[in-house]
Amino acid sequence: MLREKFQLKIGDRKIALGERTLVMGVLNVTPDSFSDGGRYFSPDRAVEHGLEMARQGADWIDVGGESTRPGSRPVPPEEELRRVVPVIQALHKRLPSVPISIDTTKAEVAEAAVRAGAAILNDVSGLRFDAGIAEVARLHRAPLVLMHMRGRPENMQQKPFAKSLWRAVRDGLERSIRAALDAGVRRSQLIIDPGLGFGKSRRQNFEILAGLERLKELHLPVLVGTSRKSFVQAIVGGEGLIPDAKVGPRLASASGRPKGRPYILFGKGSRERGGLPYLPIGDAAAVAAGILAGAHIVRVHDVGAMMPAVRIADAVLNAVIG
Repeated sequence: MLREKFQLKIGDRKIALGERTLVMGVLNVTPDSFSDGGRYFSPDRAVEHGLEMARQGADWIDVGGESTRPGSRPVPPEEELRRVVPVIQALHKRLPSVPISIDTTKAEVAEAAVRAGAAILNDVSGLRFDAGIAEVARLHRAPLVLMHMRGRPENMQQKPFAKSLWRAVRDGLERSIRAALDAGVRRSQLIIDPGLGFGKSRRQNFEILAGLERLKELHLPVLVGTSRKSFVQAIVGGEGLIPDAKVGPRLASASGRPKGRPYILFGKGSRERGGLPYLPIGDAAAVAAGILAGAHIVRVHDVGAMMPAVRIADAVLNAVIG
């Protein structure tokens, strides 16, 4: 349960990792995100939401302009830039003490985002889609998050899944780490993410949470993102680790009728479309599990709702240490 301690340099500041969990607030500037359905596609609304997450306790804000939901397709870099650059500029001006990360797989977007005020790069492809992101990290000495993903968003949830989960995750992350180091990125700049929900079965996602300490062998800070993922909501809804396996009562809709799989639908009208309300208690449980298993950073959408779980999990870790 003990977390290895690290020091991360973000701009001119040094941030301690491992003493407490850092919270990354997710800000999707997309019309088709699985998590918020375009709620913050407007730059003004996106900026206001970023400010609110900072008020709620986010340690940094992760801005993304391209959906990576299962089945999604990439957008042109020009469109991604149009979405994220004004938001990053405005947030950097109004929140100069809160680091901003850019969630992108394109070096062109990463470079423009850094020039607009972003200080951290978050690459869900682990440098597989555009190795040039490593060069951007090297030039600007920006921290770089390397995530493991099987395939691409448009096909990552198509079977078969990896037979040896931990071999796939470890080998994939090691390839990404080597690519970054070979490009001249300092090891002290790197953060790893096992990629929960990205090309894994429901059971495999929970296997990663249960065995997160295996990543200690890589001696790098660990980030996990369970927020608003269907594998969490399915369990909350009464399903088992295997899809369609019932383990408890299903969630009910507003009319009281039982529903099927509780895949997430957000925003006004979600119930009218046959969706279920999002229940943050499941995310809070998953966040706490990730922290207790060794995560240094958690990536969340609902910062205010997750902070109690983060604080309790940190208190447990501190009690073990003390």
